[in-house]
Formats: sequence, structure tokens, C-alpha cells
Amino acid sequence: MPSFLKKIIAVLVALIIFFIIGEVLIRIYLHYNIVYDIEMTRYALNLKTRSENPLIGHVHKPNSSMRLMNVMVDINSDGLRDKEYPVKKDDKYRIIFLGDSLTFGWGVEQEDTFQYILEERLNKQFPVEILNFGTGNYNTEQEVHLFFDKGLKYKPDKVVVFYFINDAEVTPEKSTFWFLGYSEFISFYWSRINIMLNNYFPSTNFKEYYSALYDENQEGWKRSKEAFLDLKNVCQKDGIQLQVVLLPELHDTKNKVFKEVYDKVSTFLKNNDIEYVNLADLFENQENEMDLWVNYDDAHPNKLAHKKIAESIEAFISERGNK
Repeated sequence: MPSFLKKIIAVLVALIIFFIIGEVLIRIYLHYNIVYDIEMTRYALNLKTRSENPLIGHVHKPNSSMRLMNVMVDINSDGLRDKEYPVKKDDKYRIIFLGDSLTFGWGVEQEDTFQYILEERLNKQFPVEILNFGTGNYNTEQEVHLFFDKGLKYKPDKVVVFYFINDAEVTPEKSTFWFLGYSEFISFYWSRINIMLNNYFPSTNFKEYYSALYDENQEGWKRSKEAFLDLKNVCQKDGIQLQVVLLPELHDTKNKVFKEVYDKVSTFLKNNDIEYVNLADLFENQENEMDLWVNYDDAHPNKLAHKKIAESIEAFISERGNK
């Protein structure tokens, strides 16, 4: 065997051993430590599946379960992080919540989500059931079309869209190299490299990024507005009350950085006669914003934040329109 071929084989064997040892060590480390990017990758690989509808992109795998962010996530037979609800509606007032990972309850126990808390509280006023359609990494277009595909059959009395500031992003295409996510060694160091590059060579900051999303020529914002209007038309046609809740960005509890964005979304909803409440400054008196986060590197709302959100919108959600 030529010497150069032996050297190539030796290098390949060394790389394989390096990756195997790295994979084992990272998995041991992650057994005792939570890393947001890794948990999101596990969520995508284990609890999601591709949707046949390109306007939805992905949905939850029915009847799947996994521990993520140190809490159990159980998906029911219709792909919802919720208990089982009969499709046939009885005399209970039925509400469907649409949203992304914040509505899904990322990082908190199901009974600590604002959906669960509100269902408990409203049932003290009148019989009600709230179905949680929240799905991680969704935008408004995906949320609305998931409702069209799965939600209409439940014949709800009300639909509430929980809007977050990044919901104007375009629905992403599945990565060509998605399979690399099965390697937690690669996923971990790829995320660390991206963080390092963003620290040293920031392409844009939060404010610039979100502001750019809401330029009138941006495809994602145009699709979000179209989705809202489509949802409004369907709700009017079927006698369903429509409401929108603008959820706060927990990097900006004072609502100073993103105020223009929230005002722009509010203006659109107001001009189109869509009921809404803006929670952008809900936590303005919070001294340390990280006390509201599920983890030091993850600004999703924690148990405390979910409880405060539920309390702040209870009266709004309890309003019942005439069908």
C-alpha cells in the first residue's frame, strides 16, 4: 500500500475516533446541562414531521412524547400539546389558541402554560375548553393554515392568535443537511461557532433585524397580513370570534427597542377591525428580565411569565361575542 494512502487512512481513522469521543463526551455533558439549541434540535427531530401542506411546513407527530428543557412534552392524537378533545362540540364554549413556541409552552410544564391556566380560571366563570394549537417555529401564515387544516373541524366559538415579533419571518425550507442534527457533537459546536461569529462579526442587531422584517416589501410581513385577513374572513363566515394577543419580547421588557414594530402590528390590526391586546410592556417593572426566561440562554417565558400573561388577558379572553 502506498505511503500517502496509509497517511490518508490514518487521518480518517483519527477523525472518526475524534468524533466518536467528542460525541460521547458531549452527550454526557448534555445529560447534566440544558443547551437551548440542542433542545430545539431534539424537538425538531423527534416531535415534528413534514406537513403535506407547504404553507404549514411541519406539524407535530401525533401521540409522541419527549423530555425537553427538563419538562415532559406530550403530543396528543391530533398533534397538539394538549389533552384529548372530542371533535364533536358539546355545550362548552370552545376556544382555539394559535401561536408558536411561546403558546406551545416551551420550557414549562403543561399545567403552567397560560393556555392551561386560562382554561382553569375561565371554567370558574362558565364551561369552557381551550385547545392549544401552539407549535414551535411557526409564523402567522403557518398558524392560520394549521387552523384551516385541523382547527375548523372543532367548530370553535373563538380563535385567539398569540402573535410574537418574529412571526413575520418567511416559512423556512428544510435544511439540506438536517440529518447532521442527529449528532449532538456537531450541533453543539456549530451553535457555539455561530454565537462566536455573531459576537465578533454581527451582521445585524435585534432591532435592525426585526425592523427589517416589517418593511412593507418584505415577503414574510406581506404573508402575515394576508393570513390575518384570510383568517378574519373565515371567522366572519363561520361566526367565530377572532382575537389577537401581542406577546412581549423578553429581551426588551421596557418596550423601548421594538416599540415601532409593535405599533405597526397594532395599527394593522386596528385598521382591519381585528380585536387585539398589546402586551409589549407587560413586564416593564421587572428589574431583571432574565428572571422571566426559562433558561440563561433562552428568553422563552417561564412559569412566572406564563402566569402573569394569563392574569393580564383573562378579562379579554373571557369576552364572548355573539355568534
